[in-house]
Amino acid sequence: MKKFIIAIFVVLAGLSAHAQTKPKKAAPVQTITKQTVEIACGECQFKMKGKDCELAIRINGKPYFVDGKGIDDFGDAHGTHGFCNAISKAEVSGKIVDNRFKATSIELIPEKKAEQ
Repeated sequence: MKKFIIAIFVVLAGLSAHAQTKPKKAAPVQTITKQTVEIACGECQFKMKGKDCELAIRINGKPYFVDGKGIDDFGDAHGTHGFCNAISKAEVSGKIVDNRFKATSIELIPEKKAEQ
């Protein structure tokens, strides 16, 4: 009987501790509208950790992997001026959700215009 009471106490203590755990707050969603950013391969150029070459943007010094567009959607990523070998500029719109950029539009800015 004593073991049974101890077992019930342990189970109730565990349930009580779990019930007091607060759920994590979701990070606020940040909307980006026609903002000029840096765009490149997250791993090759922005030194982000990932599984493969993946498109990323950098806003105010912080990189985000991109959902909704692929790294080869703008040409060969491994070409001379591709995203794995160079950082470009782009005008983007979308939302930052869970530390990823959900793109609704990405337009590359030609190099001459980007330099001005």
